[in-house]
Amino acid sequence: MRITQGTFSFLPDLTDAEIRAQVEYALRQGWAVSVEHTAEAHPRDVYWEMFGMPMFDLKDAAGALLEVNACRKTFPQHYVKVNAFDATQGFESTRLSFLVQRPADEPGYRVVRQEGAGRAIRYTVERR
Repeated sequence: MRITQGTFSFLPDLTDAEIRAQVEYALRQGWAVSVEHTAEAHPRDVYWEMFGMPMFDLKDAAGALLEVNACRKTFPQHYVKVNAFDATQGFESTRLSFLVQRPADEPGYRVVRQEGAGRAIRYTVERR
């Protein structure tokens, strides 16, 4: 089961050329780029480990690809994603986020519905 987090997660994995195109788009918008990784991408875990520093002054997508490839090499069995952050006053939030690496084995998650007394319904997330 494929983890679906961020933009493009329902599509086949992006090639390096497609990653470069997305980073170039983000840079044209004036967004800062960062690379993050995690060993387990639980659907409720929005805090991943940052790899290196955010690239606020980056002008060329090649710099982001160097960082992506260094993260891939350091953590070959982790999820790796690229984030683009808009620091414009009034936004100051992530505008684009997409996976650039997945581990060989993705266990996946499923939502389990439990009905309780009366009309109470409870949902839990289980790892497969």
